[in-house]
Amino acid sequence: MSDSILSSFEPAGGVLAQLDLLQVGVHGPVMHVRLARPAKRNALSDTLIAQLHTAFVNVPEHVRAAVVSGAGEHFCAGLDLGELVDRDAGEGVLHSRMWHAAFDQIQFGRVPVVAALHGAVIGGGLELASACHVRVADSSTYFGLPEGQRGLFVGGGGSARIPRLIGVARMTDMMLTGRVHDAREGHAVGLAQYLVDDGQALAKAVALAQRMAENAPLSNFAVMQALPRIADQSQSDGLLTESLMAAVAESMPEAKQRLRAFLDKRAGKVVKS
Repeated sequence: MSDSILSSFEPAGGVLAQLDLLQVGVHGPVMHVRLARPAKRNALSDTLIAQLHTAFVNVPEHVRAAVVSGAGEHFCAGLDLGELVDRDAGEGVLHSRMWHAAFDQIQFGRVPVVAALHGAVIGGGLELASACHVRVADSSTYFGLPEGQRGLFVGGGGSARIPRLIGVARMTDMMLTGRVHDAREGHAVGLAQYLVDDGQALAKAVALAQRMAENAPLSNFAVMQALPRIADQSQSDGLLTESLMAAVAESMPEAKQRLRAFLDKRAGKVVKS
């Protein structure tokens, strides 16, 4: 199934074609970004992080949703430990902030992003997945945060993002004990919103991205940009932010057209999928 899905994507041009650790393709309004270090289990090197940043800064204008996946048997096994160097504290902060910039560009960029997960989603790989807006795991997926056993601490935004998915207590357990969640457990605790059969994650992720691409762009923007910030605000501040965002969204011509189509019974109703 994955091969047939991939064949529908045309290789991206321009700067996106120059990213040798990523395979970037476009099919209609959906961009597919594939980690392309299968021999290293798609471990995240500094170069790969920089290329992810470049890819999401340069999303083509007509693209309205994106998918991130991994080549080979795993989504991403985390930080490339072979690149660990002896950094002082200042250098370590700057290195972590480089990761933050790349993953912020995914979470707070122009388009919603779906992660298609399989095999290892470990350490930095889970940090990358948590920066995406929706996560689809197939039955081969397993999740871990082994930093505690390696004398490290998450540095790619995991401490800010992962507790929002599973809570502080569960992340604490994973880091202190090395606990690994399989696909079913990960789905149950909130690490993935969708669980599919082995080999079906990419197809499901692309289908979801295609559905997202049909939304009004400002509605997607509001969900991506306003919703996480409202969650960080007090209730009274959040309600004001919500009012402002709702007023802006519903004032757009596309919103008015979509509402008119619904009232004229030219748009489908909500049904159970």
